[in-house]
Amino acid sequence: MFVQGGLCFFCKQPLPKDEASVEHLFAAANGGSSKDENCVACCKSINALLGSMSLKEKFQVVLNQKGRFKCPNGNRAEVPIPPKVNPQQAPCAPSATANFDKVVANLKNRQNTKPKTIEALSSTIRSTFEPDLDDPEIARLIQQLQSSGKIWFSGNKVSYAL
Repeated sequence: MFVQGGLCFFCKQPLPKDEASVEHLFAAANGGSSKDENCVACCKSINALLGSMSLKEKFQVVLNQKGRFKCPNGNRAEVPIPPKVNPQQAPCAPSATANFDKVVANLKNRQNTKPKTIEALSSTIRSTFEPDLDDPEIARLIQQLQSSGKIWFSGNKVSYAL
C-alpha cells in the first residue's frame, strides 16, 4: 500500500486497511506467484470482482472502462484515469517548464481558493493560458503536478502540497 500511495491500484481511491486486499494480477488460482511484481493492493470489492479471472479477462474489464475506472464498491466515485507522460520520452521543452512554473505560481497565489475538483483545476489552467493551451497540454500539466507531488486526487477532489 505504501508504494501505491495508500490508494487502490485500480480505482485510485484512498484505501483504508480494513477495505484493502491483495489482488494477484496473474491469479494465484491459475498459478500466479505472490511476489511483489504480481500483487497489488486494491479494494475488497474489486478483488471479489476480478477473483480468479485470467489476466486476459482482467485486462478486458479494465479496457472496457474506456479511460474511467468505476469501482464496484458503491461508496466510491468514478475516477478519471489521467494520461501518463513518460518524462524520458517527452522531455519538457523550455516553454513546457515555464507553463508548469506558471501554473504552480498561480495555484500558490490562490491560497484558500484553489480549485477543488479535477474539472475546476482544468478550467483554471485553461483560463491561465487562454486561448493558447489545448486539452492534451492541460492533461500533461495536471499529470506533471501529480507526479511532482504538488497535487493528489481523492476521487474527483484535488488536494495540494504547494
